Amino acid sequence: MNIHEAKHLFLRAGFGATPEELREAGRHSTRKVVRRLLEDADNALTLHSIDPQQVGYSRKNLLEMVMQRDSLTAEQRKQMVREVQQQDRDQIGDLNFAWLTQMGQGKSALREKMTLFWHGHFACRSNNPLFVQQQNNLLREHALGKFGDLLGAISKDPGMLQFLNNQQNRKQSPNENFAREVMELFTTGRGAYSEKDIKEAARAFTGWGFNPKGEFVFRKNQHDDGEKLFLGKRGNFNGEDILALLLERPETARFVVGKVYTYFVNDVPNPAVIADLAKDFHKKDYDIRWLMEEIFTSSWFYEPQNVGVRIKSPVEYLAGLQRTPGVSYGSKQSVLYVQKALDQVLFYPPNVAGWPGGTAWIDSSSLLLRMKLPEVILQSAELNFRAKSDGDVNTDYLSKRGARQFRDAQLDWSVFGKPFEGLSGEGLLDALTETLLQRPLSPAQRQLILRRPRKTELRDFTLALLTLPEFQLC
Repeated sequence: MNIHEAKHLFLRAGFGATPEELREAGRHSTRKVVRRLLEDADNALTLHSIDPQQVGYSRKNLLEMVMQRDSLTAEQRKQMVREVQQQDRDQIGDLNFAWLTQMGQGKSALREKMTLFWHGHFACRSNNPLFVQQQNNLLREHALGKFGDLLGAISKDPGMLQFLNNQQNRKQSPNENFAREVMELFTTGRGAYSEKDIKEAARAFTGWGFNPKGEFVFRKNQHDDGEKLFLGKRGNFNGEDILALLLERPETARFVVGKVYTYFVNDVPNPAVIADLAKDFHKKDYDIRWLMEEIFTSSWFYEPQNVGVRIKSPVEYLAGLQRTPGVSYGSKQSVLYVQKALDQVLFYPPNVAGWPGGTAWIDSSSLLLRMKLPEVILQSAELNFRAKSDGDVNTDYLSKRGARQFRDAQLDWSVFGKPFEGLSGEGLLDALTETLLQRPLSPAQRQLILRRPRKTELRDFTLALLTLPEFQLC
């Protein structure tokens, strides 16, 4: 494969690549490079930013103290609750920064990218740091396995069961929220089921819940074990039966492949390609690893209409700055602030459908912020941009004082510049463009950059390229 194909692959299957990685990939066939990515992804890096015992202790301690009603005033109890809630938000912020850092390291890049994809597909919010960390590692573990295994695991995940109200799903009063989203958002998509199917599926999921330790619990006495009629089939179905019946449907394969295609290939679906992939995906028992290898080794993946046409999500953008030029953010608060300002805070999807993606990532103000950000980060300047308040206490706290300045960010220019040693002027600019951008500079852009006064060519050329609108594309 050539260097342009390698750059396209690394941006889509991960978060970019260093100049050395691009040149090394250019010496090998596409299939060999993809296989290496898959082999590297076999080494899952568990996210472990918080101690589960510490989280459990703080919550247990809070409960014990709140129960001491004789010794505490109502205001004291409220204050203690607020303190633990703030601690929870801080720990989820730690998880956020740890995961973003992990994305930017380049190790197991495809697994991290798939974990980010599934985080949007199985959109979920929890205020419990233990549940957040546990779910993220669950997605990472199954990210390249069989979709059926992933679906089964996420359907028993405490964070998801809590988010979709299945803890309240009992045979006396079935709650339909979980059953509805399992079909609408996780498997078949709309139009493949009826309201009656939702009601019957909700009955089958009654009794599915969790305990405070974050363990799945089946509450048999709350389960409706009566006969159900679901998708035209009749039986005493339980939750596992419903998931198995959904996996039998060809609509599920098409829906999942369609989302994978629009995330990894092009925002505009190609119905013929999706149909062919979905047919084989279904036959191969929903093998995600097979699906991704098939996509990344297909000639159509590298066709011009699929290259440099997707807008990087804010998280992809931030991880990419770490991965290719080698930015180190140093501390978490400014990174979390930028995520909020650009409307993608990890672990806080806007709703059950996840982030919309595509052109929704860019408007006039967010584009200006993105283009200014490299200079702000590398010059320890202050962001002249205030993230809007959305009334969500879980994300509004990210805008606290000091969040708008990257005081500890660094880039080792000697390391980044090593592959470009001996180059200067137009040769250096062309080599940097080939590394950093998906599209060539226009003659006007090229001349404008070359005419600018500069102190250090490597630094000045790099910043000029990072602040172009074209750097927002992958």
